[in-house]
Amino acid sequence: MPPDMDIALYEPDLPQNTGTMLRLAACMDVTAHVIEPCGFPFSVKAMRRSLMDYSDHVSLARHESYEAFDAWRKGAGRRLVLLSTKASLPYDEFAFQGDDILMVGRESKGVPDDIAMQADARVLIPMKAGVRSLNVAVSLSMVLGEAMRQTGGYKPFTKGQS
Repeated sequence: MPPDMDIALYEPDLPQNTGTMLRLAACMDVTAHVIEPCGFPFSVKAMRRSLMDYSDHVSLARHESYEAFDAWRKGAGRRLVLLSTKASLPYDEFAFQGDDILMVGRESKGVPDDIAMQADARVLIPMKAGVRSLNVAVSLSMVLGEAMRQTGGYKPFTKGQS
């Protein structure tokens, strides 16, 4: 049985967004990979407000660098899908696979071009002209939801809970 979908946070800048994305991972039962260095001291305490009491429910993998993460990913045979405002393929037109890793960049700078080019696919969220981007946690939530819908990745969750 292939591994489930994962999310990856490339050198996150803001503890509030990181906590929100870790909470997303906990609620959707996906592993979250944090690729360091972070722009803040990484700790549950730093993310307490947004992570709330979900720290015991999140499957978390920390990688000391992108190179360490990429070596793990390639060794596991996993496809990397980058969310990027520079991409040309709308996420809802992309065919996700159940073991994809969805990666978001830093809130301030995204990912460097050389890392973006290493992704197996790059997708974007179509938006109204004249606006720059959505919050990274909102973007990841949208794309993860579509990816899980496409792949049947919603586990037997209890319906009606929010």
